[in-house]
Amino acid sequence: MKLSRRDLVLQGLGIAGCSGLGALEAIGCKLVEAKTMKERQTKTFFKLYPVGRVEKKRKQTELRIFENYADALKGLDGFSHVFVMYWFDKNDTPEKRSILQVYPRGNRKNPLTGVFACRAPVRPNLIAVSLCKISSVKEHVVRIDKIDAFDGSPILDLKPYIPGIDSPAEGVRLPKWLKG
Repeated sequence: MKLSRRDLVLQGLGIAGCSGLGALEAIGCKLVEAKTMKERQTKTFFKLYPVGRVEKKRKQTELRIFENYADALKGLDGFSHVFVMYWFDKNDTPEKRSILQVYPRGNRKNPLTGVFACRAPVRPNLIAVSLCKISSVKEHVVRIDKIDAFDGSPILDLKPYIPGIDSPAEGVRLPKWLKG
């Protein structure tokens, strides 16, 4: 299959290769089209396909990638860290998806904060991101040091940590509640 530069850009735009700009069947994504602008804002759906599962056994944490995605791991062993995008599947209820403000870290001493301004596991879309240190990559298993995910959590995507891109050198600002 031959992909154009546009296809590759669209593929890289979103979690698990899906894009709000018009997903492509050729890269395994399907966009349910909305008819009106209001529907587009509230009723556009993406199909995300898990690429693996988090496995926590004893003191060992592994990202067990499904065998049909094993080829996608080629070269990952050259990196020290990986961003793991996974789904907060244990929180997937309409009620929890409707929570838009929380006290960060469950601490009522912290100010009431919007979920987009913190890492709360309740949010409209239950996508989680963790930066993990890679211990090894063998066949379809990535061993990592730790992850803030439950055993069995579905993995949506992996992206290598690249210092020049993923860590701003200056201008980092944090709210007071996070500094304390």
